[in-house]
Amino acid sequence: MTTVASGRSSIGKWIGDHLIMGIGLLVLLYMFTPIFIVVLMSFNDPASRIGYSFDGFTLHNWLNPCEPNGMCDAVVLSVQIGLAATLGATFLGTLMAFALVRHRFRGRAVANVFTFLPMASPEIVMGSSLLALFVTAGFAGVLGFWTILVAHIMFCLSFVVVTVKARLAGLDPRLEQAAMDLYANEWQTFRRVTLPLVFPGILAAALLSFSLSFDDFIITNLNSGQAVTFPMYVWGANQRGIPPQINVIGTAMFLIALITVLAGELGRRRRG
Repeated sequence: MTTVASGRSSIGKWIGDHLIMGIGLLVLLYMFTPIFIVVLMSFNDPASRIGYSFDGFTLHNWLNPCEPNGMCDAVVLSVQIGLAATLGATFLGTLMAFALVRHRFRGRAVANVFTFLPMASPEIVMGSSLLALFVTAGFAGVLGFWTILVAHIMFCLSFVVVTVKARLAGLDPRLEQAAMDLYANEWQTFRRVTLPLVFPGILAAALLSFSLSFDDFIITNLNSGQAVTFPMYVWGANQRGIPPQINVIGTAMFLIALITVLAGELGRRRRG
């Protein structure tokens, strides 16, 4: 009886120790299932553009990613807008985060509230509001790259501020005080102490901004004019049947993001 009870106890302990990990792995598998399907379909040789079944393996899609007319132009435009929006939103958002965390001024609480509004507002509301702003300002005839860029910086800004603020809030101010005690001036303290400590948050905000910009459809569709970004191209191609090269672009973007994250993690461990 003692042996049986001990065996049951060990089994129960093993289940208790591995239950959370098992649930976590199942959740990750559920989350990554659509990505696995996209990767699989990037090697598909479809019998029809309307069907979504795997009909045969081929490398043609990877060797000819620009075969669908206009798709690579749309990808290039999305990358250009994404990079420009990331630079603009990251720069402005970082300055805003430092101002909101490090300084006390009249209207600071109101500024914090308004920072969250673009994140909480539905995209259709923000997109239509920006369209109304551009039309009222007389830009109705020039909707395109620049109006999309302004719109993307607008909604990426909030995510940058929140991300960098969280990093700044967890920063120990005694580290900067110690640098100043060692005769470092304000610029040296910022460059050698503050910026390296905050940089992971800035990088995370930049990656998030690029992902949001590259992926956006609703706001872009309302303010794009004749410009066609990659999400808009996918939406238009869906009316006629999605070409398998779209899955190639999706897989490539996922691999680039994965490599970037892994490289950052390896660099952090090497520095540690």
